Amino acid sequence: MSTDTWNELLLSSTTEDAAWELFHENSKLGRYFQGLSEEQVVQKTQELHESLPFEGFPLVELPVPLATPASSLSDTILNRVSVRNFSSRQFSLGEVATLLHYSYGVTRNNQGTNLSRSFRAVPSGGALYPLEIFFHCVGVDGLLPGLYHYNSAGHHVRRLRAGDERQSIAEAIIQPDLALEGSLMIFITAMFERTVFKYGDRGYRFALLEAGHVAQNMNLVATALKLGCVNIGGFYDRDIDAYLDLDGILHSTIYMMAIGEPKRPDQ
Repeated sequence: MSTDTWNELLLSSTTEDAAWELFHENSKLGRYFQGLSEEQVVQKTQELHESLPFEGFPLVELPVPLATPASSLSDTILNRVSVRNFSSRQFSLGEVATLLHYSYGVTRNNQGTNLSRSFRAVPSGGALYPLEIFFHCVGVDGLLPGLYHYNSAGHHVRRLRAGDERQSIAEAIIQPDLALEGSLMIFITAMFERTVFKYGDRGYRFALLEAGHVAQNMNLVATALKLGCVNIGGFYDRDIDAYLDLDGILHSTIYMMAIGEPKRPDQ
């Protein structure tokens, strides 16, 4: 989409009808909302990928997730902080598998239910799971530096591009050092059709809520693994979408995180 077209679609910050107000009003649930039948929802869900397949790209099977250290849930929550300074350390493939699985991995099947999707580590409106997880990594045993996609349903990753692309990511975020110093850069994206087909505008709200669930899980797992994690909302959306080769409309980036070894004060 051209810059001129984007500018035509943008609402001025001085308009009486601010974008957030329009969105919130349009996504409110009314008593007379006519939803799809259960059969229609199941049929549509079966037409959509549970996880993007990226067939033909190099596949790496992930190991069984690691058992996280025996710290209490309350300690993990209280110890969660935003870490913005990282030092270099080699990650194991098990650590990456643990971060991904406990954040958005499949935790049980759908047997005995009328739903079409296996259940994952987060709640999802209608169990529709509209999100995808991409990540860029350097310094991970078993993974070449590059851009990857996590397949939740298959618990594997596919390498989409090889090479250290931290500089390209750094140029597309407000705090470039997070991309240059972190070992993992996580991109949470949403395929909005997976949820709006059933819930309309409210489905867009559900996708944003779900991204928050995933991000919090990843923060807590990183904390339990003694890793540093920081959530990133300051990114140039169109640049990141272009980097991930997303159309930015039907499929777009809605959240990012940087993960790495926390830098000690004396480093």
